[in-house]
Amino acid sequence: MLRVLRHSVFARLFAAQIVALTGTGLLTVALALLAYDLAGERAGAVLGTALTIKMLAYVGVAPLAAALFAALPRKAVLIGADLVRAGVALMLPFISEIWQIYVLIFVLQTASATFSPAFQAVIPDVLREEEDYTNALSLSRLAFDIETLVSPALAGLLLIVLSYNMLFLGTVAGFLISAAMILGTVLPPQGAAPARPFVDRLTRGVRVYLSEPRLRGLLALNMAVSAVIAFVLVDTVVLVRAGFGGSERDVAFALAAFGGGSMLVALTLPRALRVLTDRSVMLAGGAGLALLGAVYGVAMLAGSGPWIAMLVVWAGFGALNAAVLTPAGRLLKRSSGPEDRPALFTAHFSLSHACWLLAYPMAGWLGPAVGLPVTLLVLAGVAVVAVGVAVRAWPKARVQRPASRSSSG
Repeated sequence: MLRVLRHSVFARLFAAQIVALTGTGLLTVALALLAYDLAGERAGAVLGTALTIKMLAYVGVAPLAAALFAALPRKAVLIGADLVRAGVALMLPFISEIWQIYVLIFVLQTASATFSPAFQAVIPDVLREEEDYTNALSLSRLAFDIETLVSPALAGLLLIVLSYNMLFLGTVAGFLISAAMILGTVLPPQGAAPARPFVDRLTRGVRVYLSEPRLRGLLALNMAVSAVIAFVLVDTVVLVRAGFGGSERDVAFALAAFGGGSMLVALTLPRALRVLTDRSVMLAGGAGLALLGAVYGVAMLAGSGPWIAMLVVWAGFGALNAAVLTPAGRLLKRSSGPEDRPALFTAHFSLSHACWLLAYPMAGWLGPAVGLPVTLLVLAGVAVVAVGVAVRAWPKARVQRPASRSSSG
């Protein structure tokens, strides 16, 4: 898998992604501490609102940005987004009101909603061989998992000698280094985008996306993932601290188990996809998430159970999560020609985050109302329905072939 890093352009882009994600991880820790300073025990509500704003930016802004910047060189778009993110991070240590957090987070996530789909759409043009692109997707999945594991640990070490405000400077540095690395990278030529009206550019990605049965199945699987993994991301701290009487370190252990399971599958999936189809792997991952969530939800009704059992389950959630999400880029690549690829990746970015926008409030609001076991059972039920929709939407017999779209719309 690592041999794909011999490709110099991809290696530079991957390094830029690692640096930017590390900065984002530092920002997450620093923002939580800043929210606690400003809001005290209401910090959770502040962070929940900030997370909702993030999802709204991802869902609403990404298609608009893609349509507005379609004619611009993608290197300029990527560097500009990084510079905006660096500027916002530089302002965060100086705010003194909660509403200022919301405004700056919206601007920062708007820039991220511009950067991420554009970055993802470049990689298929850099790595044209299917096996190389599959390996790149696995490395990208690993990058997100490493960020989840490494950035909090790095933040903890830095906080021994620095105030949390200094973590924002680490975020600034991450985005600036990412911009510099992209600036020094020669990207492949951009496919000529046909001239289309603005409204057509704005909606084209979603229309192409929803016209493909396998991508409708992918969207349903994203809903299954969002439902179960939202419980992991939102309710782990409550389950560990209140259910098991654990410490902050135990919360980190549980999240590390989740990240470790995801990393293990990301490392082994390229070899598995040589003999297994994307459909079989992804549907098995979605069904596994629903089943594991339901089983553990029932077990929680009888009590917290052994601590080691929770760690094993969380590792299982991470592994199944990666089984669904890692191959997604392959489906997007096969379903588009070069001229439609940025729009299609943008549509996937927005629609998949719309699933999270539904799942996060469910995971957060159901817990206090009905308890964590019932919350997990409800979310697992959502996943069961979503997997059923995916099976029907993505026929097994469908031939997966590249679809080069005409400019007729």
